Amino acid sequence: MDAVIVDAIRTPSGKGKLGGQLSGVHPAELLTRTLRGLVERTGIDPGAVDDVIGGCVGQAGEQALNITRNAVLGAGFPESVPATTIDRQCGSSQQAAHFAAQGVLAGTYDVVIACGVESMSRVPMGTTPMGTNPRGPSMAARYPEGLVNQGVSAELIAARWKFGREELDEFSARSHARAAQTAASGAFDDEILPVAVTGADGTEHVVSTDETVRASTTADGLAGLRPSFADEELARRFPEIDWRITPGNSSPLTDGASAVLIMSEAKAAALGLQPKARFHSFAVTGSDPLLMLTGVVPATRKLLDRAGVSIDEIDAYEVNEAFAPVPLLWQREFDADPARLNPCGGAIALGHPLGASGTRLLTTLVNQLQATGGRYGLQTMCEGGGMANATLVERL
Repeated sequence: MDAVIVDAIRTPSGKGKLGGQLSGVHPAELLTRTLRGLVERTGIDPGAVDDVIGGCVGQAGEQALNITRNAVLGAGFPESVPATTIDRQCGSSQQAAHFAAQGVLAGTYDVVIACGVESMSRVPMGTTPMGTNPRGPSMAARYPEGLVNQGVSAELIAARWKFGREELDEFSARSHARAAQTAASGAFDDEILPVAVTGADGTEHVVSTDETVRASTTADGLAGLRPSFADEELARRFPEIDWRITPGNSSPLTDGASAVLIMSEAKAAALGLQPKARFHSFAVTGSDPLLMLTGVVPATRKLLDRAGVSIDEIDAYEVNEAFAPVPLLWQREFDADPARLNPCGGAIALGHPLGASGTRLLTTLVNQLQATGGRYGLQTMCEGGGMANATLVERL
C-alpha cells in the first residue's frame, strides 16, 4: 500500500507582527480557510476524511484548546471528523504529515489531512499557557549550565563550522532572489491560497503574495545589519562566538497556514483523483539540545540509509532556513548540489510560521517536482529542543 499526496496548498506568508498582512485573521480562522480551500480544490467530501492532524507550536491563547479541531469545525466539516494538534516544534506539521501517511500505510486511515498553522503576530513565540519555564527541575539538573535560544545555537554552529558573515549573508540574499524569481514566474500561483482580509477601515482585500520576500535584498545590504543575539554573559561562556546572526540571515517571524491531502493510492483511484507524489521514506531523530539545529544531518543520513537512495539521486532538497548556518551545514555535510537546495527560496525569504512550516515546505517541494519533472524530493527540518524530521517523496 502507498500513501500518496493528492494536493497541497498554503497561504501567503504574512509578517508576524502587528500590521502584518495576515495579523488581522484569527489563527483558527486562517487554518479554517486553508482546510476549506483544500476541500474546494480537490472536491473531496469532508465526511470522507478519517482524521485531521495539525501542527502548532504556540498552543496558548488563540492557538490553545486543540486549534486543529476548532478549525475543522469552523470549516464546516461534519462533527464526526476528529482532529488533533501536535507539537514537534518547528517540524510540527512535517510530523503531522508523517503520522498521517503512516496511518494510511498501516491501514487505519483511507483519507487524512495533515496541516499546520502559526500566527506569530497574535501568539508571540515563547508564549506558554502559564507563562513559566516548562522544562522542569530534572531537565535543568541534566543541563546545569543551561540551554540557549535558537539564535545562539545558530551562532555556535556558525562559529564551530566556520561560516563567515559574508557567506551567511550571500546565502540569505540568494534565498530572497530565488523566491522573488519564483513568484515573478507564477510558479507559486498553484500552491498559494489567496486570503481575504478585512482592514481596520472595514474594507476587504485579497492577499495572494508572500509579504516576507524582498526582491531587492543584496548581501551588501545585509552586511549592515547588527547581530540579534549578542550578549556579554554568553560571550564569556562561548568565547568562540563572534556574533554573525542578524535579522537578515534568519527567518522572519511569520503568520501562515498550510495543508496536504493524503490518502491511499487505491482510495485516490476510487475517487478519480490524480496523486502528485507518494511518501517514500521517513526519519526522525534527536540531537544535542544545546546546538539544537544540527539534527538535520543525522536525520537525513537515517533517511537515506533507510531509503537506499543517494543524495545525488534526489532532484530537490528543502532544508528549512531557520537560520542560514543550518542549510549551509547540511549542504557541506552531504556535498549537496547548491542549485537543488531550496531552489524556490527558503524560509529566510518565504517565512517560517513555525507550526505551518512542515507542510509549507512539503507543498513547495511537491509543486517543484511537478513543475520540473524531478523524481525524488527530500525535506528536512531542524526543531527546538534538538530534534529533526526528514521526509523523502517521489513524484507520480
